[in-house]
Amino acid sequence: MPEITGCTTLLHVTDTHILAAPEATLLGVNTAHYFQTVLKQAFTNHHVDLVLLTGDLAQDPCVASYQFIYDALAIYNTPSLCLPGNHDDYPLMQQVFNTESISCRKQVLIKNWQCLSLNSQIIGANGGYLAEEELEFLDTCLAAHPQHYTLLAMHHHCVKTQSIWMDTMIIANRQQLFDVVSHHPQLKAIIHGHIHQNLDAKIANIHVLGTPSTCFQFKPKAHEFELDDTSPGYRIIRLYDDGQITSEVMRLSTPVQGLQLHTHGY
Repeated sequence: MPEITGCTTLLHVTDTHILAAPEATLLGVNTAHYFQTVLKQAFTNHHVDLVLLTGDLAQDPCVASYQFIYDALAIYNTPSLCLPGNHDDYPLMQQVFNTESISCRKQVLIKNWQCLSLNSQIIGANGGYLAEEELEFLDTCLAAHPQHYTLLAMHHHCVKTQSIWMDTMIIANRQQLFDVVSHHPQLKAIIHGHIHQNLDAKIANIHVLGTPSTCFQFKPKAHEFELDDTSPGYRIIRLYDDGQITSEVMRLSTPVQGLQLHTHGY
C-alpha cells in the first residue's frame, strides 16, 4: 500500500506470548504462528514506518522466545521498538533486541512526532506501576520537545476496561501519570496492551488505545477471567503532521484455531 502523504504509520502489536518452542501452544493456541500471520497481513496491507510491541512478548521469557520475535521482525526491515509486560524478562529483552532497527529504545523522533516507551512492570506481579524514574523520564522528554506531538506506549492499561478482574491490574499510580501529562498538551495518545481486547477512549483530549492480542482474546466486561473467540488482531495508527491521529483495529479473517475457550486461567 502506498505511503499516505503527511502521515507516519505505526503498527501496534502486543501480547504475543511466544513460547520457547515455536510449535508449542498456550491455551491451545500456537502463538508463534499467529504472531507471524499478523505481521504478514499487516505488512502486506499497509505501509509501516515503525512497529511498536507493547509487552508480554514472551510467555517463556528466554533467549529462544525473544530470538524468534527478533527474527520474525527482521524479515520486514522496519524499525521496531519493544517494551516489557508482566510476563517478560526486561534485561534479557534488552540483550536480544539490541540493534539499530530492533531495540528497547525508550524514545524515538519521527518527523514532528515523538514516540516514548515506559516500563510499567512490577517484578513478580501481574499489575502495573510506573516507578518514579519512569515518570521523570516522561516529564523530561516532554519538556525537552514541546514542539513534537507525542505518542506514549506502555504495557498496562490506565483506563478501566469494566472487566472487574482485569481492572485489578490497572496501573496503580495512574493519577501520577495523568498529573505529569496534564502539563504537556502535545501528548496526543497513549497506547497499551495487557487487556487482550480493543479499547478506544479519550481522557482530556488524549486518545487511549488498547489493542487486541496477536493470539487469544479476553471477553470484554467479564467479572472474572474468560476467553473470547474473537480473532487475533493488531492496530494501525496514523500520525499526521498537524498533530491529528487516527487508528483502526484490524483482525485476521479466520478464527483462532485450537483455543481452549473454557479455560479459567494460564
